[in-house]
Amino acid sequence: MSSVVALDRLIDARRVWRGQVVSSPSGSNFSTGHPFLDAALPGGGWPKAALSEILTAAPGTGELSLLWPTIAKLTAAGERVVLVSPPHLPYPQAWIDAGIDLRQLSIIHTSGRDALWAAEQCLRSGSCGAVLSWLRQSDDRSLRRLQVAAGTGQTLAFAYRPQAEAANPSPAALRLVLESQPAQLRVIKCRGGLPPAQPLAFAWH
Repeated sequence: MSSVVALDRLIDARRVWRGQVVSSPSGSNFSTGHPFLDAALPGGGWPKAALSEILTAAPGTGELSLLWPTIAKLTAAGERVVLVSPPHLPYPQAWIDAGIDLRQLSIIHTSGRDALWAAEQCLRSGSCGAVLSWLRQSDDRSLRRLQVAAGTGQTLAFAYRPQAEAANPSPAALRLVLESQPAQLRVIKCRGGLPPAQPLAFAWH
């Protein structure tokens, strides 16, 4: 009969891999502008130089107001923010009321693989504070390209995708599901920590 070996000895001898939650240093991320969301995310905000995925059932469920504080802060600092293939033309007054400097906002109207290419090039350039893209047709490979491009350009990347994609794996550092009935956010993946067990209430405007 084989002898019994204490688990502690195996761990000390590095014979057993032990998983653990890796905490991000405080302030290592970019604040979302929503205190409730910052408190729930590792590092206190959006992961820098990485892709964040926002999954929605349909356009117009608060997905823009979720990012308005971030865009306002970036444009106030003179950073360029690019919208790639938005489903609707943004209403200027609403963005101005949110504190966004429209002079720092660029919109690229394209579709299909051209939208992916445009988003990737903007991210890689390193000349943008953030790139928001609406990907109607995307897969794991496409998202991985955006993730790598965000790291290369040290840029905040955001991809809006259908809520049905929540069931599929993704290389994004952060994945949020925005729900309207009831109004709430679900964090289904966050790099550097575990997602909150409960949804987060989110009242958009």
